Amino acid sequence: MIAQEGDDMGGGTVLFALREDPLGGGSEGEQLRRIRKEVEAHGLEVRWARTEAEARAVLRTEAGLAAAVVAWDLCPGAAAGAEPGGSPVLRQIGRRFKDLPVLLVMTDEADDDLDRLPLWVSEAVVGYVWPLEDTPAFIAGRIVSAARAYREAVLPPFFKALRKFDDAHEYSWHTPAHAGGVAFLKSPVGRAFFDYFGERLLRSDLSISVEELGSLFEHTGPVGDAERNAARIFGADRTYFVLHGNSTADRMVGHFCVAQDEIALVDRNCHKSVLHGLVLSGARPVYLVPTRNGYGLAGPLPPAEVAAAAVADRTARNPLAQGAVSPGAEYAVVTNSTYDGLCYDAVHLARELAPSTPRLHFDEAWFAYARFHPLYAGRYGMSVDSTALDGPERPTVFATQSTHKLLAALSQSAMVHVKSSPRAPVDHDRFNEAFMMHGTTSPLYPAIASLDVAAGMMDGPQGHWLIDEAVTEAVRFRQAVVRTGRRIAHSGDRPAWFFDVWQPATVTDPATKEQHAFADAPTELLRTQPSCWQLEPDADWHGFPGLGDGYCMLDPVKVTLTCPGIDAAGRWDDWGIPARVLTAYLATRNIVVEKTDSYTTLILFSMGITKGKWGTLLDALMDFKALHDADAPLEQVLPGLLAQYPRRYAGTTLSSLCRSMHDHLRRADLVTLLDTAFQELPEPIAPPQWCYQQLIRQGTERVRLADAADRVAAAMVTVTPPGIPVLMPGESTGAPDGPLLRYLGALESFDRAFPGFRSETHGVTVDPDTGDYAIECVREDRRPGRRP
Repeated sequence: MIAQEGDDMGGGTVLFALREDPLGGGSEGEQLRRIRKEVEAHGLEVRWARTEAEARAVLRTEAGLAAAVVAWDLCPGAAAGAEPGGSPVLRQIGRRFKDLPVLLVMTDEADDDLDRLPLWVSEAVVGYVWPLEDTPAFIAGRIVSAARAYREAVLPPFFKALRKFDDAHEYSWHTPAHAGGVAFLKSPVGRAFFDYFGERLLRSDLSISVEELGSLFEHTGPVGDAERNAARIFGADRTYFVLHGNSTADRMVGHFCVAQDEIALVDRNCHKSVLHGLVLSGARPVYLVPTRNGYGLAGPLPPAEVAAAAVADRTARNPLAQGAVSPGAEYAVVTNSTYDGLCYDAVHLARELAPSTPRLHFDEAWFAYARFHPLYAGRYGMSVDSTALDGPERPTVFATQSTHKLLAALSQSAMVHVKSSPRAPVDHDRFNEAFMMHGTTSPLYPAIASLDVAAGMMDGPQGHWLIDEAVTEAVRFRQAVVRTGRRIAHSGDRPAWFFDVWQPATVTDPATKEQHAFADAPTELLRTQPSCWQLEPDADWHGFPGLGDGYCMLDPVKVTLTCPGIDAAGRWDDWGIPARVLTAYLATRNIVVEKTDSYTTLILFSMGITKGKWGTLLDALMDFKALHDADAPLEQVLPGLLAQYPRRYAGTTLSSLCRSMHDHLRRADLVTLLDTAFQELPEPIAPPQWCYQQLIRQGTERVRLADAADRVAAAMVTVTPPGIPVLMPGESTGAPDGPLLRYLGALESFDRAFPGFRSETHGVTVDPDTGDYAIECVREDRRPGRRP
């Protein structure tokens, strides 16, 4: 839209990719400058590029383009050969934008210009311009009209309606009471709030009673249009917008899919919201156990774990399943991709689980972008359709996605995607009861708009371009870390150690069969070939046993840095750099990582990543190494830690802290304890819902870890890192020397020894004086029998 007509999107930008100098002479150049002046008079900004390279730079960096005027005879790049410079520019426009209007500028030197153009060009442009054949005002009018139409068409349904409603400047006679922000203007602190967030946000904070915008609960009007548009883009039969995060989406799906005393198959590597869904539904969980490696990273559910016979055997041996209303599971939930970036062959997994359940839920909180890049083909829930997996056994598939995590939406914005099957059809009106139960009658309209826009950003070639950029930058960072380590090792002027990246050491080009060291592999190979990222069976680098060819793939945008000290097989080194020390230092550099384990730390390469951003991280890694090798005092490296715990860390250096922490972790063998605790599941005693009822009716008590043997847990215990429950409600804590209490005891000991570095442990309270752990347990006088 044109700025002078009051359009708050701004007029937008037009690319003029023309070989003429904007300040030069000549009749044609003069005419083009007049056209530019007319275009600018309508509120559009013009970016002039004289060469293919300049035009491609604008296309890479300017997302606000509303139109392009491209000369076919634009000066070509150095590698273009005989191809005119306009050709690669048109191709890049097609890869970068969906339906961007392009006018192709032709010369007046020949009558057969159009006949000499490749046939595909007519499909890439909306028209042609001969600068000297029409007036500048007329040609500019064509450009402006095309830009105006594009700017209107690019808006997805709800955002377009919200902007139109806002432009009407109507008084607010409904909730919320701030009435478009007016109430805030009547108070000093309110005025500060108004000035900080701005009038537009507050004017768009509207009541559900605004009929023009539709209903989130009825899925009508622009809201319904936006959800249907998102379903098309994400490949779903139906999509629902959720405004309280993926946690609410998980609870919603679980509450709908499984009923009281029915069996649910649950990936043990699950988010706590999945458990909350079990509490609400009253389901009886049978947990499926993922594999783990020597770093302590959770792997996928191994193929043997999800086979029908294995699931049936695990169910038959579970005491809770013996009290179920039917012998088989009604619902299964699997985390995809995992926190550490492991994603399944979703079609294969669905085929394996189909005999065991009619409903399959992929918790894809961190994987909303998968449909939009060919690396992830067949590895996300909505790829499990009738073309990929057909027949009477095909399960209904749900995918819950935290849209705000790695796509561009406001916090708490999420989606539920549904792919229904005849075996367990999803009736919309019935599912909507669960939707309304977990939703709100006071939705934040800017959040709905952000979901609408997040979907729109992924529509067409722009979605691939955005994700491909993130993948490419992740690949470049991965290679830069390995190359830096290699240079350090060969330099001979400093200690040879450096950080590494969890990834294969070599990759093979599937076309040529040529093998490359990962650090030297062509970027094009790594960003386009899924085989480079697949976890080959029993490969040393990943450390997960029992995987099949192509079953699991590492997501390149989830980068796990590894620190010296231990390897993927769990073999300890004599010295090491615990990752918690590294990330504490990175925080002083304003670099906050996503997750830290004992010797690994996770970096997310979202669409917002840049070379400057990851270059800053690489620089910080180099600086940490230099400080460690120089034995720098902690007061220089971690001054905040020293100020908070002066008695503990006075006189300590960075290298001595790393050494003492590594020695402690190795003596405690914390990684092995963690692995055992996650592999040897506690005995199930009671369903989660029963435990919750005890919790709210004085049927539980907090018990010190030292006294907690053979008790029944009343609340989930989740240690972050690694963020996976080690104890679920209704499970036994086990013997004093059993895997669970030994692991929690080792964490308790670590926290006492290294204050300031404790894990975030949900479900555990810590005595501020003694450092003792305590967990919520069912009172002994309420303890159920062994066969609930």
